[in-house]
Amino acid sequence: MRRTDGTRMKILTTRHLLSTALCATLALPAVAQDVLELDEIIVSGSLTPVEAGRTGATVEKLDADALTAAARPVSERLGSLPGVSFTRNGGTGASTNLYIRGLGAQYVGVRINGIDVADPSKTQSQYDFGGLLSFGISSVEVLKGSQSALYGSEAIAGLIDIRTDEAVRPGYTSTAAFEAGSYGTYAGGISTVMESDSGKLSFTLSHLSTDGFSSRASDDEDDGFEQTFLTFGLEQDVSDGLTLGLSGLYRTSETDYDLSDTDPEGETSRDETGLRAFARVTGGAMHHEFSASLFETERSYPGGYTEDYSGRRRNLAYLGTAELSDISSLSVGLDYTEEEFEIDGWDADDRSWSVSGEWLYAAAPTVDLSVALRYDDHSDFGSHVSGRLAAAWRAAPDWTIRAVAGTGFRAPSLFERYSDYGDPGLEEETSRSFELGAERRFGSDSFAKATAFYTEIEDRIDFDTASTACVGGPGCYAQVDGTTVSRGIELSGRYGVGPALALRGNYTYTDAKTEGQRAERVPRHDLVLGLDTLLSDRLTGTVEVQHVADVIPSSYAPADHKVGDYTLVNAGFTYALTAATDLTLRLENLGDEDYETADGYNTPGRSAYVGVRASF
Repeated sequence: MRRTDGTRMKILTTRHLLSTALCATLALPAVAQDVLELDEIIVSGSLTPVEAGRTGATVEKLDADALTAAARPVSERLGSLPGVSFTRNGGTGASTNLYIRGLGAQYVGVRINGIDVADPSKTQSQYDFGGLLSFGISSVEVLKGSQSALYGSEAIAGLIDIRTDEAVRPGYTSTAAFEAGSYGTYAGGISTVMESDSGKLSFTLSHLSTDGFSSRASDDEDDGFEQTFLTFGLEQDVSDGLTLGLSGLYRTSETDYDLSDTDPEGETSRDETGLRAFARVTGGAMHHEFSASLFETERSYPGGYTEDYSGRRRNLAYLGTAELSDISSLSVGLDYTEEEFEIDGWDADDRSWSVSGEWLYAAAPTVDLSVALRYDDHSDFGSHVSGRLAAAWRAAPDWTIRAVAGTGFRAPSLFERYSDYGDPGLEEETSRSFELGAERRFGSDSFAKATAFYTEIEDRIDFDTASTACVGGPGCYAQVDGTTVSRGIELSGRYGVGPALALRGNYTYTDAKTEGQRAERVPRHDLVLGLDTLLSDRLTGTVEVQHVADVIPSSYAPADHKVGDYTLVNAGFTYALTAATDLTLRLENLGDEDYETADGYNTPGRSAYVGVRASF
C-alpha cells in the first residue's frame, strides 16, 4: 500500500481489519485463512489521517471484504453497525434516510472520494442512500458525534466517508461480479485499481435492474428501479514534491413510484455528477493540499406536484499541515463553497467560507490529544464557531479509553429559507456533543467496546403545520421550541472460538426526544448478533440476526401502518471455485417478517440472491 508523507501510521494485521468489519456487518469470514499483513490502517477522525488506536473519535469501518454484494444497498450494511439505522420508502432505489445515534440524514455529512454529495435541492440538504450499492466500494468510515469543527455544517451527528479508489494490494487488481435473485433483480460490475510507487488509477462501473415490489402498502403494483454508477480516479507524482489527482463520479437512475393513492404510474429520474481535482505539495516539514470540486444533481418527477429539482455545489479548499515536532502537528484549512438550487424554474443560492485548525499532540507515550476549531461565515445568516476536543488514552496494552466533546451547527437549507414553505429569517441549528468510550482487546481477533453518547440541539428546524411565516402557509419550516436531546450507549464485540468460528454482536440503546416527545422512526433498542464460520476448506458461511424494538411512527402514519418491533434473519455463503473465483448465496429476511421502517411503505420479504465474483 502506498505511503502518504506526513501521515502517522501503524502496522496492524489484516485479521485486525477483518475483525472490525465482521463485527459491524453481514460479511463473509476469513477466520481461518492465511492473510497478508498490510503496512498501514488509517481513519479519518481528524483533518489529517491518524492511527486507529490514537484517535479519540468513535469510528466504525467497513472494508472491501464487507462490501462485495453487487445488488445489496450500502444502507443495509450500515444499518447493522452500532448506532446506525435507516428508513426506506420501499425497495432498492427508494428514498432512504440514514440516522446516526437517533439523528436524521440532515445531520450526517457524506463524502464519496472526497466529494461532498449532499443534495442542495433537497428539502433539508442531505444525501439519499437509496441507490448506493455495495459493489466497487473499497471502504466506508462512519465518524460519530458533532464534527462541525472538522467538516462544517450538516455534521452534527457525524460523517460518512466512502472510498472507491483504495487498493487491496500494490500492483493491479480487478474484480468482476454478477448477482441475480428475487424481485427480478440483476446486478453486475467491474472494478479496477492499479497502484505503483508513483501513482494510482481506479475505475468502477456497475449496473442494477430490478422489477421490485410495490413501495406503497396501499397497492400491489411493482415499483422497479434501474441504475448505472461510474467512478474513476487518477493520482500521479509528477515530481518528488508534487502529486496531482482527479476523481469523479456519475450516477443515473430511473425509479417507479406512486404519484398518489389512486395513481401508481409515476416514474422519477435522477442524475448525479461529481468531480474533484487536487494538488499535493510536500517540502520539508510542511505539506499542502489544494483542491477544487463540483457536485451537480438533477431530479425529475413528471406529473408530480413539483416536477424538476436541480442543485449545484462548488468548493475550493486548502489544507496545510506542519510537523511541529515528533509529538505534535498543526493543520490549517481554508474552504469556500457556493450552493444553488432550482425548483420548477425558481432558483436561489448562497455562499460560505471557513477557516479551520487542528492541533494533534502526544501528551504522553500513551495519551493523544486533538484540539480543533473552525470559523464559518455564511452569506445569509452570519458566522459560527465550532470546536472539538478529543483524547485517546491507552491505559494498558489492551485497553483504550476515548473521550470527545464538541460543538456543531447546521445551516438552514436553501429550500428551508427560500421555497414557498421556507422562511428567510431562519437561523442555524446549534449542537453540543459528548461521548466516553472504552475498548478492550483480547488478542488479535477479539474485542469488547462500549461508548456512552449525548447530543443536544437548539433551534432545530422542522415543518410546522401552524406556521404562517412563509408564502405557502399555513404550514412552513420554522425553528422548533425546546431542546432536542439524543443519548444512549453502544456496545459491540467479537470473540474468536478457535480458527474456524467467530461470534460477534452489537447493541444500541437510543433515547431521542424533543421536549419529552420521542423522535419518530428511531429504534430505542437495536440488537445485532452474528456467527461466522469456516464450513470446509472452500465453503464459508455467516448468519446474522437483528432485532429492532420500541419504534414509534410519524404523526402522518396511516392507521394500518406496520412500524414497530421486528426481527430479521439473514445468511450468506461463499464457495471458492478457484483461488480467484467465488460463488455466493445471499438469503435475506428468512423469517419473511412483515414490517415497515417508514410508515405506509413496504419492505422486502424473504429473498435470495446468487452470484459469482472473480478477481484477476
